[in-house]
Amino acid sequence: MGFGEKTGLRAGGVDRQHGGMPDLLWDDVRNFFDPDLMGSLPDVCVASTSVEDWQAVFDLVRSSGWAWEYLEGCVAGPLPPATEVLSRAASAETVNLRVRPVPDVLVIFRPMSADEIDFDVDLRELQGQAGVDVLCGFLAAVGRRLDKPVAMTAEGDYGNPVLGFDPAADRVVLLAGPRLS
Repeated sequence: MGFGEKTGLRAGGVDRQHGGMPDLLWDDVRNFFDPDLMGSLPDVCVASTSVEDWQAVFDLVRSSGWAWEYLEGCVAGPLPPATEVLSRAASAETVNLRVRPVPDVLVIFRPMSADEIDFDVDLRELQGQAGVDVLCGFLAAVGRRLDKPVAMTAEGDYGNPVLGFDPAADRVVLLAGPRLS
């Protein structure tokens, strides 16, 4: 299985599923990519996770070919096992795993709890159909690896997902109407 088949991403964007069609179309989701409506860093999460799920994400990051950087505070280092990251003292420096699935897109994982995998994306980097395709490919890669839903909400609005990866559909789907009021 090649890189694009494993991750859903390729160097120029996303290997499209479903007869060559993208999961979501820019014209249908542009409001969900508007930093003024959603906040520039919407929240993305996988609920009901475990240390093993975090390890699966770490393994995906290592094996994907994506650029990444692990930071404790401001100090870069090797990516340790998930058990080590998640068992750190509450007073320890914050941890960020910064991943670039494509060169101009940054995803920041914040491993704080085994119970939920949280990460941010910057909507300013995800404009137009190419941005939608990159986000869909990344959400699908994480969701497929974990076989779990991945949901995106407006910044700070955890209870109201707008789009996400649905494992039963094996694609990213709208979870809210395409128009925000």
